[in-house]
Amino acid sequence: MMNPYIKTKITVTRIMLDVLLALLPMAVVACLAYGYTALWMMLTAMGSALLSEIIGSFLLPGKWKPSFLDGSALVTALLLCFTLSPKTPLLVVAFGAAMAILFGKLLWGGLGGNQFNPALVGREFMAAFFPAVMSGATLWATKSLVNIPGLKGFSFFGSEAFSHFSDGLIYKTGGALGEYSILAIALGGLFLLVRQRISWHIPFALLVTFAAGVWILQDTGALRYSVGGVLLSAVFMATDMPSSPNNRMGQIYYGVMIGIVTLLFLKTGIRYEYMSYSILILNGYALKITTLFQPRAWGVVEEGKRWNKLENLFLLTLRILSTALAVSALHYYGFTQWLVFVFVVYLVLKFRYSYSKATYLTD
Repeated sequence: MMNPYIKTKITVTRIMLDVLLALLPMAVVACLAYGYTALWMMLTAMGSALLSEIIGSFLLPGKWKPSFLDGSALVTALLLCFTLSPKTPLLVVAFGAAMAILFGKLLWGGLGGNQFNPALVGREFMAAFFPAVMSGATLWATKSLVNIPGLKGFSFFGSEAFSHFSDGLIYKTGGALGEYSILAIALGGLFLLVRQRISWHIPFALLVTFAAGVWILQDTGALRYSVGGVLLSAVFMATDMPSSPNNRMGQIYYGVMIGIVTLLFLKTGIRYEYMSYSILILNGYALKITTLFQPRAWGVVEEGKRWNKLENLFLLTLRILSTALAVSALHYYGFTQWLVFVFVVYLVLKFRYSYSKATYLTD
């Protein structure tokens, strides 16, 4: 044998099962908060994602694989639900899950080929095609739907502020479906770290950068954000393996830049999409970040390349921030949906070109 053959018990199904187990506490808390409303949302998204993957994989030439059995569609569906208000109409949820699978996964070549996080792609399709629903003033007015309004487990503390803060870490019904328990999100992230399904580099860099930025900017005006939403994004969204860098230094830079871009969006008045925009922008630069931070080959001397690397790092940072400012301007003028339309045209043309090329080579 020319090369050793390495066998491992790690499979896509095992990884996705671990992610589903990590998401389970958040699903339980969501059902406690909103009862059947949350349950039907999650079931609708999962059913639509599975059905879309089966039909799409069958119809797209050369793409038929039984990947709907590996659990990745269920993970995408749950993550999408966890970014939505419990008042989101079920038809819109089903549409978002279908678009997440088709344009976030299948047209990229299937599992592992996607450049952008599929769940966030699905969410932006919902915002683009149903702007009145996704930006409606009543979408986040959910108090009337709450099943269990709050927790009073720390009321024995003398300080009302401290007891309210402590109760909020465990259970709080404001925000998107996956943000109701900081503890559940943290336990899910810890489980994935122990199981080595994610590394600490991206969440740590993102959260430290964001916390430092909030502290620095605290005197410049209130920043309206959700701690649960930031934590959920750092642990489960930004760490999506196909759409994030695969080397450690690249992951740290990637996390830092998501934190910086998120702060920029908050300061420019973006209310609900600040994490979604930030992660999708950095998804687009993940390959360049991986290349820039590629470790030096053992025994290779790279004299004179350090300054070139610093220059490339500066230019890459400038490009990321310029993209963020452009997206912020488009959002301000209500044109971000056009980015989704351009994305659809680009991806369809890219798929047709890739398929035509593959067909030509096999003929």
